Amino acid sequence: MKKNDFYTENFTLVLSGGGALGIAHLGVLHDIEKEGLIPQEIVGTSMGGIIGACVAVGMKEAEIYAAVKRFSNLFNWLKVSFTGNSFIENDKLGKIFDALFEKRKMKDTDIPLKLIATNLHNGHKKVFTSKDDVLIRDAILATMAIPGVFEEKSIGGETYGDGFLCENLGITEASLDEVLAVDVMGEHSFEKNMPDNFFKTSNMVEMFEKSMRLLIYNQTQTNIKYANKNILLLEPETKAFKTFHFHKYEQIRALGLGLL
Repeated sequence: MKKNDFYTENFTLVLSGGGALGIAHLGVLHDIEKEGLIPQEIVGTSMGGIIGACVAVGMKEAEIYAAVKRFSNLFNWLKVSFTGNSFIENDKLGKIFDALFEKRKMKDTDIPLKLIATNLHNGHKKVFTSKDDVLIRDAILATMAIPGVFEEKSIGGETYGDGFLCENLGITEASLDEVLAVDVMGEHSFEKNMPDNFFKTSNMVEMFEKSMRLLIYNQTQTNIKYANKNILLLEPETKAFKTFHFHKYEQIRALGLGLL
């Protein structure tokens, strides 16, 4: 879909996962607010789920950006785990989300919200919606739980991990025909050339990260191909940044500006 054809009052906003790359969503949100557009539904995965939830409860882009700046300080949320399956515990993260969302549940939003997670027992996709009697903060801790990095989240006897394992850009969960999708792990998220560093270990790390981005990109492209939706896809050029570059929030946010 062409950008000029998109201006509608009835659309689903879909925000992808991507760690720190997801801060680029804020640039797009800035432009959405500038144009006076208000989504009628929000679908988010991982970092896109965090930002999408903030929008769904009525926060403006400037407020979310201020929260991201606080989040950029690793000491505000990093708590190393010495047990279990992950590197980082959820304690500090949970307190951050408690401050943002308090005791709101998935049904307590101004805009209908869907958050995508993955059931780590059977691999099935789980979409948290207003039908689930779940706190927003718990659904967020589920959608962002990168296996091995962030602590997995147990809800209702099931164990959930990051939604990127099943659908990083949740366009198949959009209820409306018009979809504005922002994919920070899209075509512009990886280098076209092969790594060529002096140290082999650097090449190996870059190859692994590129492989993950390619895997997610192809997952998304398949979903887009078979989606029966009018999709305006925005793909910020995030290839120069790593998924852990939270301290580069200003530069990454700028990647989303002017795409709409």
